[in-house]
Parts: sequence; C-alpha cells; structure tokens
Amino acid sequence: MYAIIESCGKQYKVAEGDVVFFEKLDAEEGKKVTFDKVILVSDEGKVQVGTPYVKGVKVEGKVVSHGKGKKIIVFKMKAKKNYRRTQGHRQPYTKVEITGIKTAAKKAEKVAEKVEA
Repeated sequence: MYAIIESCGKQYKVAEGDVVFFEKLDAEEGKKVTFDKVILVSDEGKVQVGTPYVKGVKVEGKVVSHGKGKKIIVFKMKAKKNYRRTQGHRQPYTKVEITGIKTAAKKAEKVAEKVEA
C-alpha cells in the first residue's frame, strides 16, 4: 500500500515504514504528524484518485530529526563587467518516518471488529 501526499508545496510517494525528508515542518522531534492532503491511494491494486484530495484518508508519521542539507553554491557572474557574487545555501529539512496510512475502509473494519468483540 502506498499513497501520494502533498506537503510543503511538493508531492511525495510514501509507504508504511518509509523515511522521507520534507522541507522544515513545525513539529518537535518524537511528535506525530498527520498529512491529510492525500492525492492518491493504492491498496492491493485498487487505486483511489482524489479531486483534488481523497476524502477520509490520512497519512501518519513520526518526526525523527531536523537538519540541514548539503551546501550549494550560488554564483552569479556577468562577463566583461567585473561582476561576481558568491552565496551559499543549506536547505533545512525534517526527517519523518511514515507509521501508517489510514483509509475510511480500514476505520470501518476496526469499528466492526470492536462491535463483534
């Protein structure tokens, strides 16, 4: 089972147990995060596509750590004009481990199991 979610203006393909690097999220290390902007869910060949998002589906994860990416060098130059500018940048990220994909069908099954028990 996998899902495509939208976060930080980008789309990510995630599955249970994956570790994904998102742009900086406002969550502390060890806390749970929930992504409810799910664009697509694929479960054993059954594909649900949202318009724009799939209703009743959430992706849950746990924040592992925060950090900065590798440094990139931004260099601007104009030939024959003696214009040169160098700037470095390190993009902050949040490392998230995906713990589960919750669908409406799974919630209904769990409720039915609790009623029977």
